[in-house]
Amino acid sequence: MVRFLILALLSLLGFITIIAASLGPGGWWVIAVLMVGLLGLGIHDVIQKKHAILRNYPVLGRMRFLFESIRPEIQQYFIERNTDGRPFDRDTRSLVYARAKGADSHKAFGTERDVNEVGYEYLLHSTVPVEVSAQQHRVRIGGPDCTQPYDISLMNISSMSFGALSKNAVLAMNKGAAMGGFVHETGEGGLASYHLEHGADIFWEIGSGYFGCRDEAGRFDPQIFAVKAAKEHVKGITIKLSQGAKPGLGGVLPAAKITQEIAETRGVPMGIDCISPASHSAFSTPIELMEFVARLRELSGGKPVGYKFCVGSRTDVLAMCKAMLESGITPDFITVDGSEGGTGAAPLEYEDHVGTPLTEGLMLVHNALVGCGLRAKIRLGAAGKVATGSDVVKRLIQGADFTFSARAMMMATGCIQAQKCHTNECPVGVATQDPRLFRALDVVDKGNRVYNYHKLTVQEAAQLMASMGVSDPAQLNTRMLRRRVDQLTTRSYAGLHHWLAPGELLADPPRGWAPDWAEADADTFGEHAPLPWPTPRESASVVAGTVSPARVEPKDSTHHTVAPVHPAAARPEGKLAPQHEV
Repeated sequence: MVRFLILALLSLLGFITIIAASLGPGGWWVIAVLMVGLLGLGIHDVIQKKHAILRNYPVLGRMRFLFESIRPEIQQYFIERNTDGRPFDRDTRSLVYARAKGADSHKAFGTERDVNEVGYEYLLHSTVPVEVSAQQHRVRIGGPDCTQPYDISLMNISSMSFGALSKNAVLAMNKGAAMGGFVHETGEGGLASYHLEHGADIFWEIGSGYFGCRDEAGRFDPQIFAVKAAKEHVKGITIKLSQGAKPGLGGVLPAAKITQEIAETRGVPMGIDCISPASHSAFSTPIELMEFVARLRELSGGKPVGYKFCVGSRTDVLAMCKAMLESGITPDFITVDGSEGGTGAAPLEYEDHVGTPLTEGLMLVHNALVGCGLRAKIRLGAAGKVATGSDVVKRLIQGADFTFSARAMMMATGCIQAQKCHTNECPVGVATQDPRLFRALDVVDKGNRVYNYHKLTVQEAAQLMASMGVSDPAQLNTRMLRRRVDQLTTRSYAGLHHWLAPGELLADPPRGWAPDWAEADADTFGEHAPLPWPTPRESASVVAGTVSPARVEPKDSTHHTVAPVHPAAARPEGKLAPQHEV
């Protein structure tokens, strides 16, 4: 190693000598200044105590930090293959960019994906495809208590707050949504003027911080809410319980990103981090959640009201269902956010290890609503890594009625997946409040790109359904999506999972669901059944003679997943029941 360093040093000195000679007598002074500077830097590196690598390898050790700083760019632009890259691979990003520009998104020479890899999924085409529907498919949101129902697109802009996004990014998305007639969800950062600038249909998201409708103590203010909810372009209200990137954690907008305008929109002070609590103060039980839904629906004049969450405990989901049954109050829609999300930055432990992925969470909520006989009253949305037409169709098969997309919409607006959303240094001006950076984002051009991307992606979803032989999403069924489970076997979603029959939980809960159904309580969130073994504290109490250990039947080990296939499988009203494979 030392020999190579000596050779490199000699080569460098030889190169410097040649340069100096070519510059004439003055060139030696340039070299002298350069060498003195390097000597000073080397002395600094040796005496500093923060970086061991610089103390051992002064000056040269700085190459390590240089290479580390450009590693993401080297990886993304020179090393990764078309199917590599996370969260979105190069093929997906290229598809979004091409559609946003209205360019050709076709690709020649066949798939580069390993179709024999376990987990690979594919849609089944029909021998007799049908004509593509001339009209864009839309889904009516509005339960029995909703007096202003709304017909929503199959794909919409998911919740991203002004503050997390720049004003130009919000304006561009709003312009695209207005041109395409699809929903622009605000995010929990409040209803900003930029969400109303171009007249797009808005779903106003209310988070635990109640930004834009809070009093001085940070609690929900019904009067302020009612005034804003009455605005013409506000078509629905979403209560955010949790989000996929960091379920159970709440949110933070760093003080560095809070401008006077953001502070006024949210109703928060300048100069300190803007905190969204992990829990709501307006409710704390499933019953109270339903009462809050009814209250917002009344205050908004009968507009659709629902809630969004990343699925955690199945017991909590069933407790919500019991609260609906007991109170007679149902949300107009529920949006399931997958743990694959999202645009908000989060601790790595939360991003990688907390929350239920979208597929499992979506099917769980769908099944629970069907099993309680509630699915016909409630529309189900899917949010989390939806970027292509096939993503939309897969989510519809898995139980959703419509979808939301956040990161793909950011890419349509110019995002390059730099993953600097939380630093205020977004290089393309999408996720920053630095005027020097977001001025480069042209609202008109990027608004047109958002419109193009949505239009072409929804058209592709309709084309896929036509190729599958269906002219309406209601005709999709779980046999049409297959998954490779080992090197020799693929199975359809009809055969892989247990789809509850309407009302099955009320009549005779299947074994895999019965313990959670018995435990679920409309008056409390959380799992509270005793364990089948004593805890250390209980063991100590037993030894002391103060309590006797309780033994209960163990809960099903597949607590968070959909149970194995069951003969009573069925889809909700409006969708074909799956036919099980032999």
